[in-house]
Amino acid sequence: MRALVVLPTYNEATNIAEVLDRLRSACPQANVLVVDDASPDGTADVVSSLADDLWGIELLRRSAKAGLGSAYREGFQRGLEQGFDILVAMDSDLSHDPGVLPQLLDVIDQGADLVIGSRYVSGGSIPDWSWHRRLLSRWGNRYAAAALGLDVADATSGYRAYRAAMIAKIDFREVRADGYGFQIEMAYRMQGLGGTVRELPIEFVDRVRGTSKMSPRIVVEALVLVTRWGARDRFECLRRSLGKRP
Repeated sequence: MRALVVLPTYNEATNIAEVLDRLRSACPQANVLVVDDASPDGTADVVSSLADDLWGIELLRRSAKAGLGSAYREGFQRGLEQGFDILVAMDSDLSHDPGVLPQLLDVIDQGADLVIGSRYVSGGSIPDWSWHRRLLSRWGNRYAAAALGLDVADATSGYRAYRAAMIAKIDFREVRADGYGFQIEMAYRMQGLGGTVRELPIEFVDRVRGTSKMSPRIVVEALVLVTRWGARDRFECLRRSLGKRP
């Protein structure tokens, strides 16, 4: 099946060449779409120069920084228009090992609609994180799972592959999250569509070069949205229950 890897970038000039080179070595048959949000460090120019030498690299230049969720929505829509069978989400800072990509694609090929590279299933790990950062991430994932009824251990993981036919059923005009909450929302919507969701253990490595894009605003956005969706679902469940009473 034809796969498109969508790589959102903002100030990743020091990492993107290595990411693309390792992607091409690990999975030479996959296409890559870099969605750059007008990085002031020249990330787009680096990609443009590499695209001449590396097969299947496409660059989408955007006029301003519009958020992770927006980049994925635009990238996925382009992938659907171009007829790809699998759409892959991946960070551009080398936190995600490109060598794992063939395994993600294999799980989709075996019938999954979404496969998540998971830090929190047996075999997954985050070797470089402090205990308090790991605690915050685990708590956030457990809260999302409990609030939304998700049967997923790592709903915030950004390394994942989707079956394009399932993505096509989602109306992106209704997708609300722009930060890392986008990953939670997509898992939530895929499960709501009856999609088969699998998790594959990965080792998540902290970036060596560049600056993290995580911020308190992104965390708050995800918390507010998850709480809102969970409350709405419970209200709808209660309403249906009351409506069935004689």
